[in-house]
Amino acid sequence: MEQKEIMGIQGHGDSPWQGHVHGSKGYKRMILALFAAGVATFSQLYSVQGVLPELSRDLGISQSQAALAVSSATLGLACSVLVWSLLADRIGRLRTMTIAVVCAVVLGLAVPFSPGFEWLLALRFVEGLALGGIPAVALAYLAEEVSHLHAAVAAGTYISGTSLGGLAGRLVAGPLSEFWNWRVGTLVVSVMAAIAATVFIAVAPKPRGFTPVPWSSPHTIPLWKKLWMNLRHGSLLALYAQGFLLMGGFVAVYNYLGFRLEAPPFLIPASLASLVFVAYLSGTWSSRQSGTMVARFARLPVLLGSIGIMLGGLLVTLIDWLPSVVFGMLLFTAGFFAAHAVASGWIPLAAVGGRAQAASLYNLAYYGGSSLFGWAIGLAFDAGGWPALSLAVSSLLVLAAVLALLGLRRSEQPGAAGS
Repeated sequence: MEQKEIMGIQGHGDSPWQGHVHGSKGYKRMILALFAAGVATFSQLYSVQGVLPELSRDLGISQSQAALAVSSATLGLACSVLVWSLLADRIGRLRTMTIAVVCAVVLGLAVPFSPGFEWLLALRFVEGLALGGIPAVALAYLAEEVSHLHAAVAAGTYISGTSLGGLAGRLVAGPLSEFWNWRVGTLVVSVMAAIAATVFIAVAPKPRGFTPVPWSSPHTIPLWKKLWMNLRHGSLLALYAQGFLLMGGFVAVYNYLGFRLEAPPFLIPASLASLVFVAYLSGTWSSRQSGTMVARFARLPVLLGSIGIMLGGLLVTLIDWLPSVVFGMLLFTAGFFAAHAVASGWIPLAAVGGRAQAASLYNLAYYGGSSLFGWAIGLAFDAGGWPALSLAVSSLLVLAAVLALLGLRRSEQPGAAGS
C-alpha cells in the first residue's frame, strides 16, 4: 500500500487495470470530459486578458496595473495547486475536480459585479484558488485512466481544450467589452464556463486507476516527502523551469498585445484587436500534434523545436505590419502550446513522489511564472514598448531552452517517446 501511495496510482503495471485504450467509449468520455474541463477553467482564467484596455480606461489604472487582474487569478491558482493535489489523494481525482469547477463557476459569475479594482483583484484571486483544482489533478487523472501507449496524445488533446478555452474567453469578452463593457463580456464567458463544467461533470468516467488513501491511513506519506522526492530530480526541475519561463513569456505577450494594437501605427478598435486571439487555434492544433511528433522524434527534440518556433514567431511580431504581427502570433502560440503539451505530459511519467504532487509542482511553477512575468514584463513594455517586451521574453525563451538541453538529455530513454 505504501508504494502505491508514493506513486499516486493503483493500476498501470501492478493491477489488471491498464487504462482506457484509444477509440474505446471510456477513452472518448475521458477526452471529452477533460476537454470540457479545460474550456471551463481557462475561459474564466483569461477572459479579462481580452478586456485589459477597456478595464484600464474604465477603472482609470495603468497598463501594468490592469494586467494584475490576470496575475491575481494565476497567483491564486499557483497558491492552491498543492492543496488540491493533497485533497485529490484523499477524496479522489474526479471528486476533487468536480468540487473545484463548481466553486470556480460560482466565483466567476460574481467577478463581473466587482464594485471596484480592489474587489476585482480579490475576487479574481479567490477564483484562481478554486480553478487550481483542475490543472492540479487533470493530468494525474488522465495518466491513471488512459493507456500509457496513448498518454501523450491524450495529454495533447487536454491541452488543446485549455487553448480553446483561453481563446473562447478572450474572443467573447473582447468584442462585448467594446459594444457594452468589460463586465458584460466577462459575465457571458462565465456562463459559457458553467455550461462546459456541466458537460465535464456529466461525462467524466468513474476512476478505476487510483484508490484514494483515507486521512487516517497509517500508510499515508507526508506531503512534504512527496514534494521533496520530486524536487530532488534535476530532470523534473528542468521541466518545472519550462512551465515557469515559457508561460511567463507567453502571458506577458498576450497581456500587452491589445495595448499595442490599439496604439499607433495600428489604431485598431478593441472589437477587431481581440480577433488576434484567434491565433490560439494554432495552439489547439499544435498541442494535439505534439503527441504525434513525440512518438516520432522523442520529447526533448520536440520541446526544443517548439521553443525555437516561439522565438521565431516573437521576432516576426516586431515588424510594424499587421499581417506580420498576426503571423508571428500564430507561430508563437503554436510553439508555446506544443512545448507546454510536451512538458506537462512528461511530468506524470517522470514523477517519483506522487503524480498529483509532481503535476502540482509544475502548475505552481507555470502559474507562478504567469503571475510574476505577466506583470513584471509590463514594466518593460511601459518603458520601451514592444521591442523592450520582446527582448525580455526572448531572454526567458533562450534560458528555458538551455535548461531543457542541460537537464533533460539523460531523461529521454529509448522507447519512452511514445508512452
